[in-house]
Amino acid sequence: MAVLVIVVVVALLWLVTGVRVVQQYERGVVFRLGRVRGSVREPGMTLLVPLLDRMRKVNVQVITMPVPAQEGITKDNVSVSVDAVLYFRVIEPIKATVDVQNYGFAMLQVAQTSLRSIIGKSELDDLLSGREQLHQGLEVMLESPAAGWGVHIDRVEIKDVSLPDSMKRSMARQAEADRERRARIITADGEFQAAAKLAEAAAKMAETPAAMQLRMLQTVVEVAAEKNSTLVLPFPVELLRFFEASTARLAEGAAVPAPAAAPTAPPAPAVPPQAAAQGD
Repeated sequence: MAVLVIVVVVALLWLVTGVRVVQQYERGVVFRLGRVRGSVREPGMTLLVPLLDRMRKVNVQVITMPVPAQEGITKDNVSVSVDAVLYFRVIEPIKATVDVQNYGFAMLQVAQTSLRSIIGKSELDDLLSGREQLHQGLEVMLESPAAGWGVHIDRVEIKDVSLPDSMKRSMARQAEADRERRARIITADGEFQAAAKLAEAAAKMAETPAAMQLRMLQTVVEVAAEKNSTLVLPFPVELLRFFEASTARLAEGAAVPAPAAAPTAPPAPAVPPQAAAQGD
């Protein structure tokens, strides 16, 4: 009886030592005498054969991995420094355990080389504004090696693009010039529309001359409502034109010279007395 109790206790201890717990975010890969068992242990309590089985737990959560900044020259010969962030998770624990020694380090190296490659194939404007296509290109480049390691790429994004100071100054000047151009175009468009409206108003006032006088009186009322000591009286433009025409006529009359007197015949030369006596 005592022997039976000892055997039962040893069997229970042997079974207890083979009990393992797999968390919800983990999967268990079991090795029996160095060989991988065909099935992956799901979350919960699992039983191993003591001294024969060894289980390695693999995290299947999404891993966020920052990719260090990589320096490169873009397609349009601009030196930039680009860093990114990679999101991936393990979908095949056996491949991630057996086919690659450290899938996290392997994914980091592939991400760095792919990022440098995408920098050389892109232009600066694409890195700054057209990042969606670059993200898709990086994801395609990473999917091929990741599939062989049992890893799925959720997404990869470019986080920051560092430019040289000289390039930043050039882009700032370009943006300032573009804003100045738009401001001038808007101002000129406003002046054009205002001139068109003023031309229409002038045409309407030309049809009714009394409208001009009413407008002048309205202007006087608006100026007088400010309670100031200055009174502005509009001066008719027609009166100014009359004074201008009168001044021009006076200036033309003063410029005409007086007529010269008719020339007179020269007096006859006087005859000496002696010459007159000899003639007689």
